[in-house]
Amino acid sequence: MSKEINELEQMQLKYLKSLSNQYPNIAAASTEIINLQAILNLPKGTEHFLTDIHGEYEQFNHVLKNGSGAVRRQIDEEFGNTLSNKDKKSLATLIYYPQEKLDIVLGQEDNIEDWYKITLHRLVQITKKVASKYTRSKVRKALPKDFAYIIEELITERAEISDKEGYYNEIIHTIIRIGRAPEFIVALSNLIQRLVVDHLHIVGDIYDRGPGPHIIMDTLMKYHSVDIQWGNHDIVWMGAACGHLPCIATVVRIAARYGSLDTLEEGYGINLIPLATFALDTYKDTNCDTFAIKYNTDYNTKDLSLDMKIHKAISIIQFKLEGQVIKKHPEFEMDDRLLLDKINYEKKTVMVYGKEYPMNDVDFPTVDPTDPYNLTPDEEQVMARIQQAFVKCEKLQRHVRFLFSNGGLYKVHNSNLLYHGCVPMDEKGNFKAVDVDGKRYRGKELYDILDNYARKGYYSKNDPAGMRRAQDYIWYIWAGPNSPVFGKDKMATFERYFIEDKETHKEIKNSYYSLLDNEEVLNRILEEFGLDTHKSHIINGHVPVELKKGESPIKCDGKLLIIDGGFSKAYQSKTGIAGYTLVANSHGMRLVAHEPFESTEAAILHESDIFSDSTVVEVAANRIRVSDTDIGRELRESIKQLELLLQAYRDGSIVEKQ
Repeated sequence: MSKEINELEQMQLKYLKSLSNQYPNIAAASTEIINLQAILNLPKGTEHFLTDIHGEYEQFNHVLKNGSGAVRRQIDEEFGNTLSNKDKKSLATLIYYPQEKLDIVLGQEDNIEDWYKITLHRLVQITKKVASKYTRSKVRKALPKDFAYIIEELITERAEISDKEGYYNEIIHTIIRIGRAPEFIVALSNLIQRLVVDHLHIVGDIYDRGPGPHIIMDTLMKYHSVDIQWGNHDIVWMGAACGHLPCIATVVRIAARYGSLDTLEEGYGINLIPLATFALDTYKDTNCDTFAIKYNTDYNTKDLSLDMKIHKAISIIQFKLEGQVIKKHPEFEMDDRLLLDKINYEKKTVMVYGKEYPMNDVDFPTVDPTDPYNLTPDEEQVMARIQQAFVKCEKLQRHVRFLFSNGGLYKVHNSNLLYHGCVPMDEKGNFKAVDVDGKRYRGKELYDILDNYARKGYYSKNDPAGMRRAQDYIWYIWAGPNSPVFGKDKMATFERYFIEDKETHKEIKNSYYSLLDNEEVLNRILEEFGLDTHKSHIINGHVPVELKKGESPIKCDGKLLIIDGGFSKAYQSKTGIAGYTLVANSHGMRLVAHEPFESTEAAILHESDIFSDSTVVEVAANRIRVSDTDIGRELRESIKQLELLLQAYRDGSIVEKQ
């Protein structure tokens, strides 16, 4: 025992000696302890939770800029009744879109110098307010390079300056006089956006349906602090980036279905001409009515006929490729998805779950009824070329690497458990055991093993066979009946295309979704992930909340929050709103319900913010400090080690360096 204690002491001393390189003497260590102790008592930074963005860049960008109303709340708190509602709206719009708003103001204002003076003073006030909860060091790191010194002067109290007002006024006057006011306004506005939200959580589904997931990814990669919990639509794109053919076919099919092939062709530079040529040739005399396009107003309808042919061609390829994977993996338990071999071409019917249904289309020129899951040579050639385009697309690979490095299937953060879909359960609320490569996993272990397989599918290039097997599991995470991010018994894509009877379209949700009001079940989940059941929350995306049917996003008095962002226009008629986002700050948690977003242009011209209805989920009895967060725990550990270093300096175990 004494030997073990001695070894631990030696390890501790070794660590402290390493720490002494950074803090070489008592003065340096003491200063850092004082600094960290002070940080612990600062208010906790604001966390912003978004989910289910689905490529809707404009709405995402606006919600990101306004912090789900956080900017406007700061304006209201700072100016109260001293500013009219109109002036507050104008100031908020300027902060969201500084350059665009400036262009309008410069064409309208008769006395631009007065406007600059008033506006700059207001922006400085807001900047001071939002910067007040951070250390000077953290604010300094966020300052724009060109104006760092000036902004620091304006937002920092200087006791040695007796006539502060005159000093600050002169700075602003000089900025205006030398013609730098527009650039300074843009810099301050961007800084306010940066400081209003300390950390961003994306709880899944950046991709599919909308036209701009690539732009969203570019934005997230520049964001100061973000984590991502992968959604099923992110996973299938990650699989496609690996080169997994069923995932690639799925990504292309969804893009075709929603009239967003431009995302692939223009957003990522993926050449779809081989597929288009194949579709035109193979399906030239084929009825493609079943493969109508769900397009928006921006869609060029002259491409409609071609896109429908592409849609049909890639759908058939997808069903074939999925069938191959299902046959290879009996542990997936997805034989019910093998439907190409259940078609009776003479009767134009298909057998689903032992019942025969008429099909609206059986004109499949590439399907061999005797070997329906085999690709034709032409299909193989097309998919090989598209596969190369996905694998070699540098921009897509950059985005997917970011998803891997900044994301996972779940996250535990500040007493919150974040995940996109569900924790697979049986009807009694027990964690469901799922077969992964011959072993059974449930609860947190299931998340961990699938997360691991997703990473192997992308990175294990030294083990090609293992990597291919792992990629099959990426596809399973997308569509498997026991996948945590899918959460349904099947993906009835085939049935929705070919069978009119809507009974076959039903996708039964995992029992998890019927147990969300059961506090015992939610506590079981929290305990499974190592969280305190009395003060923790589950933050869940994936499932749109149908407000107009009376559904509530708040379960068990706020223990679980469903915040499907509702950005996708495809769901808004179903839900009645444009979804929810969540803001958690030092005062508590606030759920924000959004009305549909008109456009960026309308937001700028008419100063029309997204109308948001806020619901306070939780009010903190005492203001939440940094000490109450995960960072606080890390800081306390750092303080502990620094205090041990102090002791080592004082007892001579480690010699100070001057």
